[in-house]
Amino acid sequence: MRHRTAWQALGQNPLRVLASAWPWRSFAYLLSGAAFGAVTTVVLALALAAGIVSLIVVVGAVLLLGVALSGIAVTRFERWRLRLVDLDPVPDPHRPPERPGLRGWLHVRLREPATWRELGFTAVSATALWWLDMLVLGFALVVPVLVMMSPADDPGAWPLAVVGLCLLAAAPYTVTAWAGARAAVTRLMLAPRDSELGRRLTDVRASRARLVDAFDAERRRIERDLHDGAQQRLVSLNVRLGLALLDAEPGSPPARQLAEAQEQVTLAVEELRETAQGVHPKALTDHGLPAAVENLAARSVLPVAVDVRLPGRVPVAVETTAYYVVAEALTNAVKHSAATRAEVHARLHTDVLTLYVKDDGVGGAAPAAGTGLTGLADRVAAADGRLRLSSPAGGPTLLHVELPCH
Repeated sequence: MRHRTAWQALGQNPLRVLASAWPWRSFAYLLSGAAFGAVTTVVLALALAAGIVSLIVVVGAVLLLGVALSGIAVTRFERWRLRLVDLDPVPDPHRPPERPGLRGWLHVRLREPATWRELGFTAVSATALWWLDMLVLGFALVVPVLVMMSPADDPGAWPLAVVGLCLLAAAPYTVTAWAGARAAVTRLMLAPRDSELGRRLTDVRASRARLVDAFDAERRRIERDLHDGAQQRLVSLNVRLGLALLDAEPGSPPARQLAEAQEQVTLAVEELRETAQGVHPKALTDHGLPAAVENLAARSVLPVAVDVRLPGRVPVAVETTAYYVVAEALTNAVKHSAATRAEVHARLHTDVLTLYVKDDGVGGAAPAAGTGLTGLADRVAAADGRLRLSSPAGGPTLLHVELPCH
C-alpha cells in the first residue's frame, strides 16, 4: 500500500520509515517552511509598516492592499510545497474573474471568502508555524549534535553522548511527525478534505434528488397516458358495446356475448383506473396531500382515521414523498401486520412536514424483512428527510417521517 501522507507513513514499521523517503521529504518541508516563513514575515512586516507610514499618499494604500492580497501568493506556494508530505493535491479555491483586467481580478478576489481565509493562514504562518518548524528542526538535529560534542576528556560526559545519540536516532520520527501535523493544519485551513467530501456528498444527494424527480415526472406522464389514452379508449369501447347490446335481440346468444364483453371491459376500466392511481394519483396533483390521503383511506380495506391539516400546498416533491409513505405504510398494515385500524396524522411545523402513520397490528416490522421500508427510507433520504420506525413485537407500529419543505 502506497502511503499518501507523512502521517500514514508513521503507521508502518519503524524501520521502513527510516528506509523510506518520508523523513527526507519531511525535512525538506520543514526547512523550506522555516526559510519561506522568515522571508515572508520580514517582507510583510516591512510592507505593513511602510503602508501605515505612507497612508496619507496613494502608495500607502497600494502597499496595504498588497499585504491584504499577499495570502494568495503565499498559499499558492504552500499548496505546491504541501506535495512534499501530502501527495493529494490541494485545489485552488479561487474562481476566474468575470471581467478582464486588473479591476475585474481585484473585484473578484476582494469579495471571495477564500482570499481572507488565506490571509488568515498567512498571519498564522508568520506568527507561529515557521517558528515551530525552526524549533522542531533545532530540537531534532541541532540539540543532539551539541550534546554529543561534549568534551571527550570529561568522564561524566559520556552519558550525554548516549542521550545525544538517542535523540539523533529519533530525529527522523520527530521531523516526520511534526511535518505531518504541519501539513494537516495547512490543509485544514486551506482546503480540508472534509470540504471536498462534503461537496461530493452534496453532488450525490443532488443527483439522487434529480433521479427521484425524474422518476416522479415519468410516473405522472404514465398516469396521464393511461388516463387520457388507454382508459378513454376502453370507456369508448364500453359505450359502443352498450349500444350494440341495445340493438341485439334480448336473450339471444349475441346479446349474452355482448353483455359478457361489456362486463369484462368495465372490469378492465376499473383495474386500469386503480393502476393509474397507483402510478401517480390524480387527486394529489389536483387537490394536494390531504385529498390524496383521504382517497387512500377510502380505498383501504382498513378503517383509517385521517388527520391531515396543512395551511396550503407544500412542494411537489414533498407531497409525492409523503403520499407514497402513507400508501406503503397502509399496504404493509394490510399485508403484514394483521391490523384492524390505522391512523394518519400530518402537520406543517415552520418549514418541516411531520407525518406519522400508526396501526394496531402485531408489530415486528423491519427494513430487512422486505416490506418496502428500505425503499421508503431511500425516498425520504433523497428528500433530505428523516424516517423513524417503532414496531415492537406485539405492536403497535408507528412510522414517523419529517420532510423539510425548503
